[in-house]
Amino acid sequence: MEPPSGVALTVVLVCLTLVTGVLDAVSFLALGHVFIATQTGNLLFLGFGIAGQGGLPVAATVVSLGAFLVGAALGARVESGLAARRRPWFPVALLVEAALLVAAAATGWESGPGGDLATGQRYAVIGLMAAAMGVRNVTAMRVAAPDFTTTVETRVMTALVSGSPLGRDRRLGYGSGAGPRRLSSVGAMLAGGLLGAWLLGLGTRPPLVVLLVAFTVAATALLVPGLAHGRSAEG
Repeated sequence: MEPPSGVALTVVLVCLTLVTGVLDAVSFLALGHVFIATQTGNLLFLGFGIAGQGGLPVAATVVSLGAFLVGAALGARVESGLAARRRPWFPVALLVEAALLVAAAATGWESGPGGDLATGQRYAVIGLMAAAMGVRNVTAMRVAAPDFTTTVETRVMTALVSGSPLGRDRRLGYGSGAGPRRLSSVGAMLAGGLLGAWLLGLGTRPPLVVLLVAFTVAATALLVPGLAHGRSAEG
């Protein structure tokens, strides 16, 4: 009924963090300087855009922010409802995320390597991707795994340095052995951004990249029941 634990959960969350980096690379580089997962950046972009500075988009940012919140509400309703009925909410949440990403890829299927889409189509793709990340954030918060939000890394980077021999802050994990976990979280996001940018740089069409991510998330969801069963068997 629950997500896996231990190393299995860490591997799942590293995978999800990596594909987040891929998706933000697609949205920022191919859909017009807007994030679909890193909504803190979008809040700043919205402020800059309203002020008329930097040539940053306002409408696309509003679409992303709004769709993200809708996705979060959807994720909360679905996941809490399934949990209340003792249903396996974690893999279902990942499948919902994957379905939204497939819809985004299908909506933008005409897009070439440069992400050339009609304005309405582009906003629809941004909205579907952002909604998927809204669902994801609820999923990550419900899992509540230390150092793995899967979409932002500022706190993790702070904890990584503060709890290391450089910071030596025991309250932030110095001596707890959390360093490798935190490093894997930060590294996965960096690797995802690098991978997404590299694929786009090769001329890969953005919808294909999004579809690859959707299949990865769906495959992860299908593996989860077996991993969780192994956790129950060990218990």
